[in-house]
Amino acid sequence: MNLNNHLYMKRTQSIRKTIFLAMLAGMMLVSCVPQKQMLILQSADKNDTTNQFNNDRSIFYKIQPGDNLYIRVISLDEKTAMMFNPGGSANSQIYSTDASIYLNSYTVSEQGTIEFPLAGQIYIQNLSVEEVKTRLQEILDQYIKETVLVVKLVNFNLTILGEVRNPGQYKVYKTEINILEAISMAGDLGNFANRNEVTIVRQTKTGSETFVVDLASSNILGSDFYYLKPNDILYVKPLKGKQFTFAEFPYAVVFSALSTLILMLNYIQ
Repeated sequence: MNLNNHLYMKRTQSIRKTIFLAMLAGMMLVSCVPQKQMLILQSADKNDTTNQFNNDRSIFYKIQPGDNLYIRVISLDEKTAMMFNPGGSANSQIYSTDASIYLNSYTVSEQGTIEFPLAGQIYIQNLSVEEVKTRLQEILDQYIKETVLVVKLVNFNLTILGEVRNPGQYKVYKTEINILEAISMAGDLGNFANRNEVTIVRQTKTGSETFVVDLASSNILGSDFYYLKPNDILYVKPLKGKQFTFAEFPYAVVFSALSTLILMLNYIQ
């Protein structure tokens, strides 16, 4: 009888151990994200040693209707400069916030023009910021000498959503930004980001368009969507089955079931 009890206990312990190891292996299996799915800029072929990618898209944004331009004229002749500066003096401190800069900026009309003092309507659509500056400088030279002209694009905003560490809306204080720089602003991709499917929502004259890019592929460096445009929205999709991964795994339920199973085996014994 003692021998039978000993064999029964040994068999019960073996069952417990097998169940525990099986459940542990199952948790590890569903909680791991393969390294390949966490990398970006991968080559399609291991033997591919390409390290140069051509990008024919101009990185300089072309001004479009609805854009806002911050234009400041700085001159020793302050009274004349004030005519070209909405809101007052070029040295005024009222431009210390984004809101004040926006309110005192020049808005591009539906016809692609801005109304510049003395010169009237000036067509600037499809010009880069530097080209706008050159055109305005030519006009200024007719009225005031020895000026410094500052031209900036005000409304370069990006919205980054989905599987990034810090989703939100970000302001870009330069005329161009690429998709990798944008993602770094949001604190990088999360562990469960689907790097193969990143959606760009881009505004157009008739509405919005969506484009899906693959950050896992090094071909993104030569893509037309490598450089972003003002008001683009980036949405990073989660990996399929994220709810079963490590961060979301229902440990409480698993360990509760495991404890109940062990108690039942003890009761049977």
